Amino acid sequence: MNELWVILTGIFVAASCGILGCFLILRKMAMVGDAISHSVLPGIVIAFLISGSRDSLVMTLGAAVFGLVTVFLIQLFKNSGVQTDASIGVVFTALFAVGIVLVSVYTRQIDLDLDCVLYGEIAFVPFDRITLFGMDAGPKAIWGTGITFFITLLVVSLFYKQFKITSFDPAMAASVGIPVALIHYMLMGLVSLTTVSSFESVGAILVLGMLVVPAATAYLLTERLSVMIVYSVAVGIVSTILGYYAAVWLDASIAGCIVTVAGIIFGLTFIFSPSHGMISKWWRKRKILQEDHAKQAQLETA
Repeated sequence: MNELWVILTGIFVAASCGILGCFLILRKMAMVGDAISHSVLPGIVIAFLISGSRDSLVMTLGAAVFGLVTVFLIQLFKNSGVQTDASIGVVFTALFAVGIVLVSVYTRQIDLDLDCVLYGEIAFVPFDRITLFGMDAGPKAIWGTGITFFITLLVVSLFYKQFKITSFDPAMAASVGIPVALIHYMLMGLVSLTTVSSFESVGAILVLGMLVVPAATAYLLTERLSVMIVYSVAVGIVSTILGYYAAVWLDASIAGCIVTVAGIIFGLTFIFSPSHGMISKWWRKRKILQEDHAKQAQLETA
């Protein structure tokens, strides 16, 4: 049963990240998840200082607030003319540094267990459980990641057209009356929610890998956004299942094996993709050269 809980948690994370990752790839903001995972540190420390409790829910709420602050600052700097990658780099390093200072000044005598809060391990999912009305309701991670997935699915389904248009052409979206800024913050809010609700349970490396790698793989396979989302989620789910059993076989990190499998799938797609793969590009280029040589030979004989 523990095996099922671990795989199901990984599938919920992969599905949520797979959906949102497609929009991040199209917006060239793939590393926002990485920024959020680092910049939430001040929120965790401040939440502890205010509440005096190391309860994971309190720290998660503090992390969520700073996740949204991160998104706001990145967009603010971007709108002021700073390039997107530079905005992400500045915000997450600055906030992460502030968090380190707060830890060193205020919590040096306290075991805050930041490694557990920031870099959880998916193998421990079955052991952190919720009790409702005196009954075991299952692992906490299942509830957190499952609710996050259904929220993500609901919001993206309701506002799919708006997310799509603003990702491809924000100027046109604004011209037809779509509130571009609101849609952007809705998307970034979902990314923040998914990142914060997932990394405590499954680990930062798994969240970041699932946000980027499956979506990048799907991007190489299709030019239709709806199909890209389906492919991205499918790659994430397949990676989760194969990665788990690879980790059991190798007695290795589950999150590491899942992301490694996703990376292998990306590598194979990069080579063999019918439209964007290295082999197909080489073949098309070779065919064009052959046609050019044939035309040149015809001209010479004429």
